[in-house]
Amino acid sequence: MLKRKYIYTDKQHTNKGIMSTLLGILDLASIVYAIYNTYDRGGQAPLRYAASCVLILVFSFTGIILGLIGRQESERFHAFAYIGIVLNILAVIGISGILYAGAYI
Repeated sequence: MLKRKYIYTDKQHTNKGIMSTLLGILDLASIVYAIYNTYDRGGQAPLRYAASCVLILVFSFTGIILGLIGRQESERFHAFAYIGIVLNILAVIGISGILYAGAYI
């Protein structure tokens, strides 16, 4: 028979960690959207995609900082902080890959 375990705690997720995760999801979705539409246009990217990539970088660094601050809060759950840090680092790597491909390929 499966025993059910209940955890009674007053811990909550950090608000900064949740915001970091949301920024990471927004960043990655924006990168995918820009890449798909650039591919759909035959490789010709409008200038507004470059501007959105700069904003994505700003949001990514903000998300990383929020995740790190959320990780340092004590007596809180830190899952969203870790997820946000990873997603925002992936967004920075994605933008770096786009810049590398544009410069050398």
